[in-house]
Amino acid sequence: MRHHLPAGSTGPDRVQVTPASAGWTYSGLTVLDLAPDQPRTVHTGESETLVLPLAGGCVVTVEDQVMELTGRPNVFAGPSDFAYLPRDATATLTATAPATLALPAAVCSTRRPPRYAPAAGVPVELRGAGRCSRQVNNFCTPDAFDAEKLIACEVLTPGGNWSSYPPHKHDEDRPGESVLEEIYYFQVAPGPTGPGLGYQRVYASAAGGIDVLAEVRTDDVVLIPHGWHGPSIAVPGYDLYYLNVMAGPGAERAWLISDDPAHTWIRDTWADEPTDPRLPFQSRK
Repeated sequence: MRHHLPAGSTGPDRVQVTPASAGWTYSGLTVLDLAPDQPRTVHTGESETLVLPLAGGCVVTVEDQVMELTGRPNVFAGPSDFAYLPRDATATLTATAPATLALPAAVCSTRRPPRYAPAAGVPVELRGAGRCSRQVNNFCTPDAFDAEKLIACEVLTPGGNWSSYPPHKHDEDRPGESVLEEIYYFQVAPGPTGPGLGYQRVYASAAGGIDVLAEVRTDDVVLIPHGWHGPSIAVPGYDLYYLNVMAGPGAERAWLISDDPAHTWIRDTWADEPTDPRLPFQSRK
């Protein structure tokens, strides 16, 4: 399995990751550009699927529903509204202005109805402190939105900060930990003279060998079938965004993680540090 997928390496769209292409069972992600007045038809197949605007908005037509997604200027401008598409559905996406859309997906067995979710309903969480401060938009986490398998959230890290830290994993079925396949999709805010970059680390756990230390740029993907993952590093001067898409075999839809015991002590240092004043990002529209 290739774990770091550079921009443009997965197909004609910005990103095309299916369970088959990833070599696993549940998690998938498409990121596509939607041109004005050029409808795009989406077949969800056996996966429950979201339509999440990353830039711009669109209209989603599925079955007897028409859902207008206002969207946002870019991923750093606050949470977006989104649409839920059931498995075995055909939807049409249209836009009157250029848009970039993410379609997180997870193979599931039951069929829930199509739904619209407003941006105002997305819980925004600030995690960590000091240089470990980051913002999490929990738009499709178990406590925020109903689904069978799919778990998805957005993490925004100011330039110079570390997130997904301390390193953690979710690759064993045991108390306090769930088994989840995970996709990291990245965007990096550009600097004054060109594109930005960040870094992602993944390393082996008892569940299997993996060794990733990748320079990541906009539209790069990192696949995490198992292993400790973190830190995600936003280099100074370049804010970092990543979309996490997760799903797994457990009967309970839950994001339960274990810290790497060598590094979990870092959490104790946060009590005496303030949250980075650059957060939350939505206050900087």
